[in-house]
Amino acid sequence: MSLRRHTDHGKWSEAKVPHRGWSCIYDDDLGEPSQLCEMCESAEVRFVHYMQHPEYPDVLGVGCVCAERMEEDYTRPRERERRLKNVARRRAAWRGREWHRSAKGNPYVNVNGFNLTLYEAARGWRVSVANRATGASQKGKKLFPDLAAAQAAAFEALIWAEQNLP
Repeated sequence: MSLRRHTDHGKWSEAKVPHRGWSCIYDDDLGEPSQLCEMCESAEVRFVHYMQHPEYPDVLGVGCVCAERMEEDYTRPRERERRLKNVARRRAAWRGREWHRSAKGNPYVNVNGFNLTLYEAARGWRVSVANRATGASQKGKKLFPDLAAAQAAAFEALIWAEQNLP
């Protein structure tokens, strides 16, 4: 479908809906194409850009092509989508990652300059993450029912640490 035809559908054809001047407030990976773009109402999307406009009451979940047009920016939506795809690729590879045992017997893995350690708590498992270069660390508060759930959650801790742990 051409770009011109793509933007002739759905809310693009409604005069009361602003076509420009939108801002992305959040983006998300749904795991598979499972949501219809709320602007063109014709593209099924996996990577959703949540857009808001000061003159429109609703936040719209849209695909990359519509986000580009709504923001009048053909770089940032693609960068957001590239980041989401990269995280999805890393998440898929994470499942096969080999964990080691520390001297204290805790499962751990070192990746991208971070040490992620799992430790057993009273009723489950917790995740701890440390920046190996600076020593800054954060112990997770969330309790996971088993080791496998904690290992899966450690990936989210890594993503958080890459953005927030100096």
